[in-house]
Amino acid sequence: MMRRWFSPLICLPLVIGLAACQTTPAQSASATAPVEMEIATIPDDPDPALWVLKDEDTTIYLFGTVHILKPGMQWFDEAIKDAFDESGELVIEMIEPEPATMMQIVSELAIDKTGVPLRDKLSPEDRAAYEAALTSLNLPVNAFDPLDPWFASVSLSLVPLMQNGYDTNSGVEDDLTATAKAKNMKIIGLETAEQQLGFFDNLPEDVQIRFLNFNVNSIGDMADGMENMVAHWANANISALAELMNAGLEEQVLYDTLLSNRNAAWAEWVDERMDQPGTVFMAVGAGHLAGDSSLQEKLKERGLKTKRVKY
Repeated sequence: MMRRWFSPLICLPLVIGLAACQTTPAQSASATAPVEMEIATIPDDPDPALWVLKDEDTTIYLFGTVHILKPGMQWFDEAIKDAFDESGELVIEMIEPEPATMMQIVSELAIDKTGVPLRDKLSPEDRAAYEAALTSLNLPVNAFDPLDPWFASVSLSLVPLMQNGYDTNSGVEDDLTATAKAKNMKIIGLETAEQQLGFFDNLPEDVQIRFLNFNVNSIGDMADGMENMVAHWANANISALAELMNAGLEEQVLYDTLLSNRNAAWAEWVDERMDQPGTVFMAVGAGHLAGDSSLQEKLKERGLKTKRVKY
């Protein structure tokens, strides 16, 4: 079973931002009505947002990505392509390890150490909803019993997308990385696979369970929510992306762990990189470039002002 679920997890950066697809606050998914969200349409000519940070001898482009897309979307052109072609380095959230290495990391972190089956950690009501969600996805109800709640939550987030035509090999980073390798560009990862998995694994178990319950309650809306997020990304609707992200990460520990703290760390990296000459294309999840705790806001706190590239 672990090997069966390795393939979706190779695009783990998606999952860290996937809560942005949802329409119900994570801390009260079963108790409140859905928040009304602006609905967008994916344009024929996507023009995602791009920012730039410059000084006398250093240029860093900031591009918000979507980690999984349906095949065929043409976004890698115009100002984005120009900025990429100008750059000598590509910076992404994580460089994927070799499959065997990734499998070992997942195995070490995802297996529950207490010996208590996952379903036995859920209340009777939540367990019934969880089992119904797995059944709706054509999965056995005991599929994730030996594993941590975060792993089940990650997997449940991805399956509806893949069943609705999204391809784990069609993310923005896939195209950027392939093109960078063809050009022999330097590729830098801001985080390791251990770190990204650790963001979930280190969450308190009660938070993991609430996150799981939230995704269980959102299964039916997952694909439509993702479609809406992709549409806002393609239309460069930054405020709408920020609203989506905030709605999905209202529990403070999730917001801090998956968004705010990481943006602060990345801002420190950018600040230090500005001391070296060169041109860099930095591509991170679009949710990190929107909202009050965005990477741009963290950079502003350091006296670094980004500018939106108009095209």
